[in-house]
Amino acid sequence: MVSFCVQVVLSTVHDHIRHGLSIARARQSIFSEEDLSVAGVYGYIRVSSMDQNEARQRVAMAEHGVAASCIFLDRQSGKDFNRPQYRALLKKLCPGDQLCITSIDRLGRDYKEIQEQWRIITREKQVDISVFDMPLLDTRRVKDLVGTLIGDIVLQLLSFVAQQERENIRRRQAEGIAAARVRGVKFGRRPEPLPAAFEEAYREWCSGTIRAVEAARRCAMPVSTFRYRAKRYETETSGDE
Repeated sequence: MVSFCVQVVLSTVHDHIRHGLSIARARQSIFSEEDLSVAGVYGYIRVSSMDQNEARQRVAMAEHGVAASCIFLDRQSGKDFNRPQYRALLKKLCPGDQLCITSIDRLGRDYKEIQEQWRIITREKQVDISVFDMPLLDTRRVKDLVGTLIGDIVLQLLSFVAQQERENIRRRQAEGIAAARVRGVKFGRRPEPLPAAFEEAYREWCSGTIRAVEAARRCAMPVSTFRYRAKRYETETSGDE
């Protein structure tokens, strides 16, 4: 019996995927007939860094009728949910509200955390979620048992893909950094130029004429900084001899 039910569910999922485009268009036509600009409809936007542009997500929100004043934006990684605007959004949500996101990876990129936050929003807070690029993840439409089961399966698959993509990004970044280091690329902030008095102070310090405290004073820097810069200077100049 269980095996038969699983086969039925998988067959249903397969049919939904095979006809995904027509389903998406049908649902979008339904969305267009609804007034999503009323109070209680919120949008959540996330970009991973300060230099990424959220314009595409804002356009999608506007197309679905989400008011600009009801959009919460975080410029932060999706590795966890410790984000200020997301936390503010959770406090704002009330039973019967609707949360809109453009895709599941904008919610987050951690498999277990996505599942947990989805449960908190839909079950504890009793808020509906609409994922624009995946109509099957619209909790307003899947209130029946089979629909809910299909939605859960799709959510797990997309959450897995989101985390895999995050891990792939981290791996590619690590590989890129390693390759750059092999080529001699140095990372980190460039050191400040040496003060005019440094070379003379360095020579006198090396000869024992003055102590490090006096050399650092002449260079207007802490003793620890002077020693660090002196070590770097020695390394860099030794290669020129």
